[in-house]
Amino acid sequence: MQNNINYTKLPYHQYFIDNTNDINKTGKKRFEMKYNDIEYEWNGVITHANYEINYDSERNVIQVHFQGTQDMPDWLTNFVFLPKYYDSFSWNGKKITLKVHKSWAAMYKVMKHFIRNGVSDLLAIHPAAEVEVIGFSLGSGQAQLCVQDLYYNFGIKSHLFTFGSVNCFKTNIFNRSKTKKYLRSCCKEYHLFCNRSDIVTYVVPRIFGFIKINRNNVKGRFKFFGLFTPLKYHMHYDEEYLYEGIYKKENKY
Repeated sequence: MQNNINYTKLPYHQYFIDNTNDINKTGKKRFEMKYNDIEYEWNGVITHANYEINYDSERNVIQVHFQGTQDMPDWLTNFVFLPKYYDSFSWNGKKITLKVHKSWAAMYKVMKHFIRNGVSDLLAIHPAAEVEVIGFSLGSGQAQLCVQDLYYNFGIKSHLFTFGSVNCFKTNIFNRSKTKKYLRSCCKEYHLFCNRSDIVTYVVPRIFGFIKINRNNVKGRFKFFGLFTPLKYHMHYDEEYLYEGIYKKENKY
């Protein structure tokens, strides 16, 4: 089925509201998010991987959502951040070797075939559809792995939107720039939103060589003690004013 609707983005805060099932009760969610739950064992701990795929007919968009941290096993997963070899290949005549956060890679691995099949099936029905990948917190790491996976296996360039965005790729000073260029090439656009006072956006610390695809700071100054109040700075990406400066930059031309 061909659909020639021109692609339009949602307001950025709306992606957060939908992804979290309106965690802060704004009353603005567009639909009820029903995440698929895959139970698996990792290092002797029962853990859950959660994703959702839907088709937005009003915008002709396939959305892939990844859920944020939900429970103690998720938190344990967040903090086991030994790097793991992920893949090695040639890109633009350069060798790319991807290393990633070990436990996040394990989580994505149990979902990847379902996601590939789900996106492929919807694209077969809606070949002109765009693909959006959305994640919050823990889900932001899964979303970054997903856009690379979809591009590497299918040549699909996604629109990436993440909130409370984490560092999930391991690099060193010699390959950091090359790796970032490659990861950004996997997307049509990338918006990894971070509050400067959100401690989660500094996980895993860059001092260990971990990076995210990009960092888009929302409105607000860095407050050191804010790092210790994540309920304020990590859980409220649904506030529209946070994106005023970003909208202004995008519309300056």
